[in-house]
Amino acid sequence: MQRAETIQPRKPSETQAQAVNQLVVNWHITEACNYSCRYCYSSWKKKRAGRELFRDGKATRELLRELFRFFSPDNTTNPLHARLKWADLRLSVAGGEPLLYPETTTQIAHEAKALGFKLSLITNGSMLTNCNLDSLFKNLSMLGISLDSADAQTCHQIRRADKSGQVLNFDTLVKAVETARSVNPGILIKVNTVVNKFNAKENLTELVERINPDKWKILKVLSVINDELAISEQQFESFVNRHQKLGSALSAENNQDMTESYLMVDPHGRFFQNQSNIRAGKPYDYSRPILQVGAEAAFRQINFDVMKFLGRYSMFPVEVAV
Repeated sequence: MQRAETIQPRKPSETQAQAVNQLVVNWHITEACNYSCRYCYSSWKKKRAGRELFRDGKATRELLRELFRFFSPDNTTNPLHARLKWADLRLSVAGGEPLLYPETTTQIAHEAKALGFKLSLITNGSMLTNCNLDSLFKNLSMLGISLDSADAQTCHQIRRADKSGQVLNFDTLVKAVETARSVNPGILIKVNTVVNKFNAKENLTELVERINPDKWKILKVLSVINDELAISEQQFESFVNRHQKLGSALSAENNQDMTESYLMVDPHGRFFQNQSNIRAGKPYDYSRPILQVGAEAAFRQINFDVMKFLGRYSMFPVEVAV
């Protein structure tokens, strides 16, 4: 059985611009979440940043317009164009947990689609059936679900549980995915799994097969805050190899793949970057607020390893996380 590649599948050219199908802008709209996962990276430096931008409808619309203008495939002044060529632009709404605010999340999706974005949503899955999300599902090209364990005890160890101790109901999750596919037959389903010391020996094949995702991304826990859930490279590779039955839907990302290879914007409308100096107590670098200085100026204030980025996504649509 062929072994999955966890490091760059092939090295792209240093000089030739790479053609990719899609550039993906992930906007983490909120830090709020009903879970408190011990490895969560969604903790942003809030001093002097003000309240989360999505709570201001006017500012939200301005940010969406500025992101679309700057990352539009037609904007040849974007410095990424020297290395990348993309046909479509997708906005991925993430958190925290964006479905704590279903009406606002749905409104953001409507406004972004009207601008020309394709849409995706990243959720922990716990609130997919709490309200009528048909209107949101219809606007999505992809639904991403964070899923780290099929065992309730492990979920509690990770703290993937709400304040009442309730963990994700997996039968309900499978039904929610079926509903999303029924409402929108063209929707793609993606599962994200963070491998850590509590789930490293687990086999998620049965649950993932029930969900039947179009893509399953497996990530090694990134020690953004501390090392308490860290695992070895051998443990990570063992987890990946244990799930080879899932075939081409499976892709794996090591810490080396993730560091400085995403472009992200936090809930306060700033580009931020995870990088190699996290152990020095500085998890992220931040740009100035995009709405104050413009997307291009803010973009130039953070580090971004284009070659590592291309290496991670040479077999998949390129993603720029915001």
